[in-house]
Amino acid sequence: LPLGNYFPAFWCIFMHHFPHVCKGKHQIKAQRWEEVSIMDEKNIPIRTYQVCNVLEPNQNNWLRTDWIPRSGAQRVYVEVKFTLRDCNSLPGVTGTCKETFNLYYHESNEVRESYIKESSFIKVDTVAADESFTQVDVGDRIMKLNTEVRDVKVTTRKGFYLAFQDVGACIALVSVRVFYKTCPLTIRNLATFPDTVTGADTSSLVEVRGSCVNQSEEREEPKMYCGADGEWLVPIGGCFCSPGYEEKGGACKACSAGFYKAKSSDAGCFKCPPHSHSVRDGATVCDCHSGFFRADSDPPSMACTQPPSAPQQLISVVNETSVVLEWAPPRRLGGRSDTSYNYPRMGSGSISSSQLCLPCGSDVLFSPGQTGLKTTRVVVSELRAHTHYTFIVHARNGVSQASGAGAAQSVSVSVTTNQAVSSILAIDVTRHSLSLSWQQPDRPNGVILEYEVKFYEKDQKERSYRIMRTFSRSVDVTGLNPLTVYVFHVRARTAAGYGEFSAPFEFSTNSDPFPLIGEGVNSAFLLLSVSGVGILLLISAAVFIISRRRSKYSKTKQDSEEEKHLNPGVKIYVDPFTYEDPDQAIHEFAKEIDVSSIHIEKVIGMVGEFGEVCSGRLRVQGKREIYVAIKSLKAGYSDKQRRDFLSEASIMGQFDHPNIIRLEGVVTRCKPLMIITEYMENGSLDAFLRKHDGQFTVIQLVGMLRGIASGMKYLSDMSYVHRDLAARNILVNSNLVCKVSDFGLSRVLEDDPEAAYTTRVRRKIPIRWTAPEAITYRKFTTASDVWSYGIVMWEVVSYGERPYWDMNNQDVIKAIEEGYRLPAPMDCPVVLHQLMLDCWERERAERPTFSQILNMLDKLIRNPGTLRRTGGDRPAGTMLESGMGSEVCVSVLPEVCVPEWSVCEWLQSIGLERYRDTLAAAGYTSLDSLLALTHQ
Repeated sequence: LPLGNYFPAFWCIFMHHFPHVCKGKHQIKAQRWEEVSIMDEKNIPIRTYQVCNVLEPNQNNWLRTDWIPRSGAQRVYVEVKFTLRDCNSLPGVTGTCKETFNLYYHESNEVRESYIKESSFIKVDTVAADESFTQVDVGDRIMKLNTEVRDVKVTTRKGFYLAFQDVGACIALVSVRVFYKTCPLTIRNLATFPDTVTGADTSSLVEVRGSCVNQSEEREEPKMYCGADGEWLVPIGGCFCSPGYEEKGGACKACSAGFYKAKSSDAGCFKCPPHSHSVRDGATVCDCHSGFFRADSDPPSMACTQPPSAPQQLISVVNETSVVLEWAPPRRLGGRSDTSYNYPRMGSGSISSSQLCLPCGSDVLFSPGQTGLKTTRVVVSELRAHTHYTFIVHARNGVSQASGAGAAQSVSVSVTTNQAVSSILAIDVTRHSLSLSWQQPDRPNGVILEYEVKFYEKDQKERSYRIMRTFSRSVDVTGLNPLTVYVFHVRARTAAGYGEFSAPFEFSTNSDPFPLIGEGVNSAFLLLSVSGVGILLLISAAVFIISRRRSKYSKTKQDSEEEKHLNPGVKIYVDPFTYEDPDQAIHEFAKEIDVSSIHIEKVIGMVGEFGEVCSGRLRVQGKREIYVAIKSLKAGYSDKQRRDFLSEASIMGQFDHPNIIRLEGVVTRCKPLMIITEYMENGSLDAFLRKHDGQFTVIQLVGMLRGIASGMKYLSDMSYVHRDLAARNILVNSNLVCKVSDFGLSRVLEDDPEAAYTTRVRRKIPIRWTAPEAITYRKFTTASDVWSYGIVMWEVVSYGERPYWDMNNQDVIKAIEEGYRLPAPMDCPVVLHQLMLDCWERERAERPTFSQILNMLDKLIRNPGTLRRTGGDRPAGTMLESGMGSEVCVSVLPEVCVPEWSVCEWLQSIGLERYRDTLAAAGYTSLDSLLALTHQ
């Protein structure tokens, strides 16, 4: 906010700051500065303060403002417009003329200080002119105006003074503007953030708590940070519009008539559901139309409904003293699916009596129940025999009670139970049969259609019984066992159904059993019986063997069919850019997370064009809370930026490996868009190594490299090319586990493992980490990722040093083409540097695969002694366990032992054999002696 505006003259800018000019109330502390009117470039007179004592040495001319209140500002900006004479255009001023002046400030609580010592002022800066004028310029009316801005930190007093010191220049102050910066009043996520003064430091962030707008309520404490440049950063939390209101243009507006909003968390106002309406603005629920109702448990989004009509087609089947009731559902369910049924019933005395109906006793049983049933069938038992009953079936649903509907929703039926046969008589008894008879029931409840006789051996106790039916009141039961007691029951059936079984009656057959085996048995019959049993056993054995063979064949065939599906193949990566709709890819490979389960805590970095990276916590229902990293897409993004942003999540969502960064999910249904990943406490690998330079053992460094190689092997097995493998894109957690991340430049390989990917658009390539064929022809393969992995190895062993140091990209490309390769870092084991050189083979087919690299690193970890020799060690008789004396195993392709090279062989291998004589003449005759050479 400016403390003053641009005015033609300096004294008019500070109306009360130079009071001796404006109304003359105070005396200005100016020495040899003069107020002068001059003409600007448009020939308009303007007022200035000028000084031009260039002929006299040791000038010290001061011009001071009056006291300026800082109005809560912590850092103010001073914009000075001035003109300055070129000393070379002034004759005879050599040594005394200057082309600069000094800006000072002094903080004070005093509104009026008549005199301030020069030593009390603090220097802000020496101000020089970008352009100076000469006498010729003045004659040609060319005005060369300079504008300079300086910032001053003012935090200890209520106000401050500014002072301008001339040390011998020819200068005119045209205007001064003093201002400070604020983050302007704004509304984010329905929270108002007031106009906020920026912090005292250029890098400080001022945390500001917002307040919910009218007709809204807090969802999560709304906060934002005010940056030093006056821009708002990192909105956290926010507010919801209250029920009956929805968000429009950063404010909460009432829902229109015919719409409603029931909960603050709802996205917006909804149209009233069927059979309901709202007649006023700001409705939280819609009222039901006449004749329609809503239950207490119904959500406001549910349509208003009606009670059901009565059940249909109620029928009954009487079985002794029980009744089966069945019916059809109501013709009209009222628009609901919660219809249930109740069974009130009434009972009376005998049919011949004239008693009124009375409620049934509690001894009557209903199965499965009497109230709240969902089925259309019920069995009523334990009724009294030969008794008239009336059953009423009520249909109910969730709004029956609210509507007051009752009898109109019910149907009734009347039935009469049967009476059992009173007694059974045995007329004739033999060894194998019984002749029985009985009398008709006293009150048969209609014409008897038939009788049913149930009998069983007494010892069986109804575990096995037989049923006989007859139209008469007698029956002959044959096929019984001799000398056996049988139990008989008889019941009658009428048009109303079966009555009760009679009480049990016991009768015994006669003795004289038939001898099956013993004296008097025919020998021919015995022989036939034994032969028959033998044949039966042979047939059973044959059937058993054949069935076993068939079963074995069937199992073998089934196993062979299952074997075809046991090895479905390796999972292949799917490029999200092949999807026409990027949302389809993100929903297929990434899990959507409810934004309410994410709690952002602090900003931990920026992500280029995308937005901020924050840390926070994620709590998913049913799981423990975990720390996560949250990458958000800033507002105002384009469709391409949205697609690129979400494509990285679509890529990460396909990976599941302990050395690949894990995707927790995405937020796409609200803004800002977010990608949620696991939180890596130690950040990027390059920064982590620089912070802990020299603090790890070689085995620990190889362990980090092993983890990166394992993750890259997993990616290559999925036919996937990373294209941007570098230590800055490796993240480290608290357990020093390294994980590959940043899939923004990644693309997929074709089916052919040797195929290469050509970039769709010409994008910037990280030259220092990229293989030569990828730089020249823009062809990316797993082999080019291996080259990048060799650079990562060099970064790790050198503790985050920049590859190729201060060489520019063109020099790097030229050096690589000429055969130059990075030398071994300090204390680097020979085997590791040789592995790097293998990764940097010119021909990509000669580079190792990630599987071979992983095997090599595993061998090194299992044999730590192989890592002891560094480039600075003298050759010894015991190198690696090769059995070849002075030979050293350092190669991966092929993995064999090779003799140690001479200087000539080494120079030839890297394409620098032309320096052989030069090095020999200087005394460098062995590889160890070359270690004394510096980079220069």
